[in-house]
Amino acid sequence: MDENTKNMKSQHDKIEQERELKQKQADETLHKLVKGIDEHPHDYKTYYELGAFLVELHNYTQAEELMMKALGLFADRSKKAKNTLLYGLGNVYYSAGDFDKAIEQFSKVNDDKLKFDAYMMLAQSYMSKDDYKRAVVFALTAQGMRRQNPDINYILGESLIALGNFKEAAGFLDAVIKADSKNGKAYFERGLTAMMNDEDFNDYFVKAKEYDPKYFEKSKNRLADIEKFIKAKQK
Repeated sequence: MDENTKNMKSQHDKIEQERELKQKQADETLHKLVKGIDEHPHDYKTYYELGAFLVELHNYTQAEELMMKALGLFADRSKKAKNTLLYGLGNVYYSAGDFDKAIEQFSKVNDDKLKFDAYMMLAQSYMSKDDYKRAVVFALTAQGMRRQNPDINYILGESLIALGNFKEAAGFLDAVIKADSKNGKAYFERGLTAMMNDEDFNDYFVKAKEYDPKYFEKSKNRLADIEKFIKAKQK
């Protein structure tokens, strides 16, 4: 066996060991959460936690069934339980890519402590449907509750870019960078707005590449498209 083959085999064995370890940890967590429901059948949180973990495992069908069952058990007993489980079910649908069903569930959440998260998920769901106007409406509602939150300001920045409102987008992305100075995605998007607003943009892309090289590589083809658009506009 030559050195190159040995290295490939060693790498394959290492990947396989890591996969087996992750599987073992997942099985242990799953067993613990199922046991939690058996031991505390009247606590809605145990159902929510198991449902959220099933989503992590991409087991959306079981997660949906569990959340629906939990809603049947707890919806009439507690407003907090009902809202938490509706939010959980919305996350199941969102993660599964069924954005219409996700919107339906998030829209039913009326608990004050969950309102911000529900509005943010509504904004993300509409973004995923390319309905950026509605995304902005819900994102602005959420932003009114937590003005400095970088996640909601990023959603606003992205949505406004999609709508062609580059100056407004820049302001929200500046707020993201102020709150999270190593957010590579925000630097990249801010660089795009700078290009469209005729500002200096190079430094934004340098930082985007430094802080999030994967996102930079994935998105850099957009730069060429914008450069073409600017040149066409100038002509």
